[in-house]
Order: sequence, then C-alpha cells, then structure tokens
Amino acid sequence: MSNLFYQTKSPRPLLDRAQGIYMWDVDGKRYIDGSSGAMVSNLGHSDPDVLAAMRAQMDKSTFGYRLHFQTESSEELARKTAALAPEGLNKVFFVSGGSEAVESTLKLARQYVLTQGQAQRYKVISRYPSYHGCTLGALAITGYAPMAAPFDPMMQRMPKIPAPRAYLDGLDADDPATGLHYANMLEAAILQEGSETVMAFVVEPVGGASTGALVPPAGYMQRIREICTQYGVLLIHDEVMTGGGRTGRFFGAEHWGTVPDLIALSKGFGSGYVPLGAMIARDDIVEAVMQNGGFIHGFTYAGNPLACAAGAAVLDQIAKRDLVGNAARVGAVLQERLEGLMQRYALIGDVRGKGLLTAFELMADRATKAPLDPALNAHARLVDIAYDNGLIIYSRRTRGGTSGDHFLVCPPLITSEAQVDEITEILDRSLAQYMAELPAKVA
Repeated sequence: MSNLFYQTKSPRPLLDRAQGIYMWDVDGKRYIDGSSGAMVSNLGHSDPDVLAAMRAQMDKSTFGYRLHFQTESSEELARKTAALAPEGLNKVFFVSGGSEAVESTLKLARQYVLTQGQAQRYKVISRYPSYHGCTLGALAITGYAPMAAPFDPMMQRMPKIPAPRAYLDGLDADDPATGLHYANMLEAAILQEGSETVMAFVVEPVGGASTGALVPPAGYMQRIREICTQYGVLLIHDEVMTGGGRTGRFFGAEHWGTVPDLIALSKGFGSGYVPLGAMIARDDIVEAVMQNGGFIHGFTYAGNPLACAAGAAVLDQIAKRDLVGNAARVGAVLQERLEGLMQRYALIGDVRGKGLLTAFELMADRATKAPLDPALNAHARLVDIAYDNGLIIYSRRTRGGTSGDHFLVCPPLITSEAQVDEITEILDRSLAQYMAELPAKVA
C-alpha cells in the first residue's frame, strides 16, 4: 500500500531508470516516452551535460533565498532566457511550474494596470476549451469543466471565447477569413464586457492538453494582437507547453511573428530535471510596478540556484544540438506517419500539430465530426493499451472535458526518424487492438 495519492487509482509500475526517450520499470520492461511525460522532457532523460551542471552547482550551493543573495546561475539563466525572448521582453521572474507562471502573469498584469490608474481593469478573457493551470487564479481562466467546476464557489470565473476549432466547425483553417472569424470574437467579448474592465487576454499559441495541439487558423494570432493593442488589453502568451522548442520554434508564437506583453513558460524550459518555470515580461511593465512599491508576489523556490543551473544547461543543449530544428524536421515526419494511420483507421477523424507537439482525435464519424460515445472511455482505454505495449501517450477529452477523445504524441526533441517509426508501429498495433474491442456497430 502506498501513502501517496494523485488524481486516480490507476496502477502503474515502479520506475527504475530513464535514458534518452526510453524508460524502464523495475521488472525491466521498456517504455517509449511518447508524450515527454506531460510534454515536459524536451531534452529526454538523464542528459549527462545537464546532470554535470547540476552536480557542479550542488557542490557550490543548493539554495540561496532570492531576498538574501543574487546567484550566478539565476542571473545566467535570466540572461539566456531574455536573449531568446521577443524584443522588449527582457525581464524574467522564475517560478517552479506552469501554474505558478500563469498565476504570476495575472498578478503582474493586475499590478501594472493599477500603476496606470486603471483599477477598473480586472477581467481576463481566455478560451473554451483551454487549460492554464490548477491554482485558483489559473483555474479561473481555464475552460475545462471537470477541472474547474468543483471550485466555482471559491473563485471569480472569467469570460471565455470559443477556441478556433475550425476543423470541428467545418471551416477552412488556411483561409484568413476563418482566422478573422474567430479572432473577432475577442473584440466582441471585450465590448460586451466593457473594454474599460478588461485587463488581459490569455492564449496558447498552439493548443495544449485541452484542445490537443490545436493550430490557430491563418491570421488569427496577428488579429488578436491588433485587437489587444487597440483596446489597451495586455496579451499573455501561455507558452508553458509550446515554449522550449517543441513546435519547431523556441516560442510557439514565432510561427506567426506576434509579440505578447507577457509570457508564461515552463515544462520543456527545465525539461523535467527540476521544477522550473518563468514569467517573461515587457520592460516597461516591470519598471512601472517596481517604481510603485514592487511586485507583491513570490515563491520560496523562485530563482533556486540548482534549478537555474539545470535550466541554463538545458538551454545550452537545446542550442548546441539544434533541437528546435530537429523538432521541426522530425515533427513533420511524425505528423506524416499519423496521417498515414488516419488513412488506415476510419476512427481517426483529425491529425494536427506543429513540430513535436502533435495529436490525433478519434471520432465516430469523420464526415460529421461526431464524437465516440463517452461511455466507451476511448481517451483512457487507448492510453492503457499503448502503455501495455510499451508506449506512453497523453490524452484528454476534446470537447470541454465531457466528450471527444484526442491523444497527444509528443516525444522528446531528441527523437530520431527511426524512433518515430518505432512509435508509429506501437501506435498502429494499439489502434488495431482497440478497434477489435469496440462494438461492431462502432468499429
């Protein structure tokens, strides 16, 4: 009996070791980490250079409270992070994870508008579905009913606009008119809420767990930037999952050349070696807040020297090994393989993604986009079959958490084409097993 508890009682074996894209349990069974954990292990497991950097830092210090000391590793990681960020975003605030990063952007945004004499601005518009974290502030902007609804009485829920799921709405994602259609929903929401009350809009450049690697339609990202500028609304990019090179650019928004006011970053930023994340902010936002009493926010482990040493080593390896480029190249191969599986299995209704952030969605009818019966629990069952076959993938309910089934296939950025073929073979076998289990009227 374990004294630990997490989300469910699903039994899993005891982890023994991990190397590269592979993991082994104590019985010697090997698994391919086809989801990089929760889209975290961008660099793969047990990278010797990162481990060496961590050992070197441990020999110096493992903790130095940010109010008592500056540390070389935190200053180094901040410099490297700012150098990768868009022009004008040079201020970095370290945290321990994605929820903290998003929460930090919300609190900095609020303190900034107060310095501007705009106390009436407090609303944060986000999308439905979406996921931005499990702390109450981040959960208030999350559009995923099973995770948010139980806590409604404890928080002030924020307005939502539809995510640009063109494939479900029967629209052409490559048509700029489609991008404008969805982006203009933001303007409508700002006007409905009262533009003087809207503080920020939060968006994942490429959708994460809740929408399954959703790529925005043409023109969408550029138009929401224009709208935010027009109405004085801060644009926050949630790059917790997309940042760190996973989409084939270091930041996902680089695909569209758009620059936000604030960025939340985590997951691949530390690549699972330590809990690590960051908020990156526009210089003038930070300056205004610092001149008006300082940032009323913080975490005990913010800027932890060991975490920052690991993070700096991760960024070095991403650059040295051109893992952003590899994500783009190998991601194209992975998407091609998933599209090949779509040709073989009518149950796959959509394949999407950027770089090594890819997903496929199961549907009862590809033409009508009708989801599978939720009672089939496809999102859980296929994951278990693949796991038994030695492949780890990640799933969620596509349509707000109540129905639909998508699966994220997001291996580490070190993955080779040969390993993509290995992943595809196990997926193929797992899909065939799942199809054989389905009632005849569905299969």
